[in-house]
Amino acid sequence: MFLSDKLANKIAGHVQKIYGVDFSEAVVNEIYEMINHAGPVKVFEEALWSSNDIILIAYGDSVLSAETKPLKALHGFLKEYIGSSVTCIHILPFFPFSSDDGFSVMDYMNVNPDLGDWNDIGFIAKDYDVMADLVINHVSQHHPWFKNYLEDVEPGKDYFISVDPETDLSSVVRPRSTPVLTRFATVAGDKHIWTTFSDDQVDLNFSNPALLVEMIRIMLHYLEQGIRIIRLDAIAFLWKKAGTSCLHLPETHEVVKLLRTIGTAVNPGFLLLTETNVPNRENLSYFGAGDEAHMVYQFSLPPLLLHALYSGNAAYLLNWIETLPEPGRTCTFLNFTASHDGIGVRPLEGLLPAGEISSMLESMQQFGGRLSLKRNADGSESVYEINITYFDALKGTSCGADDLQKERFLCSQMIMLGLKGIPAFYIHSLLATANDYEGLNLTSRLRSINRKKYTAEEIAELFNSNTVNRYVFEELKRIIAIRKKEAAFHPNSRQEIIPADSSFVALTRCSRENGETIICIYNISGKSADFQWSTFTDGNEIFVDLIGDKEIVLKDNRLTVNPYQALWLKSKGR
Repeated sequence: MFLSDKLANKIAGHVQKIYGVDFSEAVVNEIYEMINHAGPVKVFEEALWSSNDIILIAYGDSVLSAETKPLKALHGFLKEYIGSSVTCIHILPFFPFSSDDGFSVMDYMNVNPDLGDWNDIGFIAKDYDVMADLVINHVSQHHPWFKNYLEDVEPGKDYFISVDPETDLSSVVRPRSTPVLTRFATVAGDKHIWTTFSDDQVDLNFSNPALLVEMIRIMLHYLEQGIRIIRLDAIAFLWKKAGTSCLHLPETHEVVKLLRTIGTAVNPGFLLLTETNVPNRENLSYFGAGDEAHMVYQFSLPPLLLHALYSGNAAYLLNWIETLPEPGRTCTFLNFTASHDGIGVRPLEGLLPAGEISSMLESMQQFGGRLSLKRNADGSESVYEINITYFDALKGTSCGADDLQKERFLCSQMIMLGLKGIPAFYIHSLLATANDYEGLNLTSRLRSINRKKYTAEEIAELFNSNTVNRYVFEELKRIIAIRKKEAAFHPNSRQEIIPADSSFVALTRCSRENGETIICIYNISGKSADFQWSTFTDGNEIFVDLIGDKEIVLKDNRLTVNPYQALWLKSKGR
């Protein structure tokens, strides 16, 4: 592609802000060359998103078949069962790896041969947008770069961070309880290397601009393979500086801006998603001034929504929703309730009282969940995430387990679908998967409780019998189809909370295109309750409930809503 002077100057500006006095024109020129020689990319629609967009999150081997490799089996599952219900598939790391179910990458450029190859990714990309992880913070200790580091040869000899073990790193914020430094034997003797997540996930040294160039090369390779959305895994931890938290440093934000500038230059339909499982305000900072991430995860949504349905009190959830900023035309939220990880607890900081959190954690353990810990600056440990499937997390309430699990779970998913942003479903939410204790016992890793691998035969059995899995799956597909037709659910449509009793989540979504408004009402309690909204027009108003597919006459601005019932109302007038 032709690199304009304006674009060249913008890229140079990013690099200079990252490296300051170490700014190198040679590095910038190498980036220019990569962009100029980038291969052809899949052309995406000019519009970044619409109400039609739904994301599915799955591992490359979430579906297994004795007859074909997992990526082909996953594609078969998508074609047979999912169809057009989703528009994008986030295939979690599909590269050769050594641990952490793919997030300890040994080779960025190739597909794990146990899963398939780039052709399989390409076939999926013909039917769906594909999201891929750029695991940018760290590599496997078995990656060639790290092997070269241990031998003091290129490439890699300067790609990692050695620290004197006497250095005070107590300010470093981490999501684990393991030591921040790991000792490795090198040709120059033992060295203590920065390992934020595990001893098999060795942090990369982005103060070396040559490494940044290599990561840009990898990102461009993904775009050439038909990937549309790049997910920046663990991006918040990228830049290391002793004496700081090493979280969200200015250099990290500037790297995000640089990657967005380059990706958009190569493919205007490209989207950048940041993965920052941190408190809400910190998470939202990755929008920048509309020049960083196109999308940020709503990490506070899963635990706040869980708490609302667990307690029957929507106040904390609604207070959070009301504080969300207007992202702007080129940014939006990614809404989800579950992912391959657990339900984060840190995103509740400042949003939910400690007593409410403790009570919920205790109940999640009663519902079969486990708790992962992190180490704090003072040496103490605290809960980092709840390891449980979202379906089983809603097995009951503060009163204990009950027989309303599927109704409560469906209510949670419909609340998520109604919120401003793009909805994303983890495959195990669509399939209403229960806690996988067999997988947990097999790996002894707490997150395995929410990472079940289905055989094609097991899925067929789920859908060919009268199971709760089939019921939830078919109902969610039906609701998704309704949502896709409504312009009011465009990610950028207006959202306004409706004041109501704490047992209700109620809000409006209003299309900026045609002015159509949908009133979303959800009873988050296990009892029937009267919803009353004083700003309805006087007299009897007639609505169509899109979910129930029936007319509703609102008399005296009052409506009785069943336990965990969801309503999407469009006015038909009087």
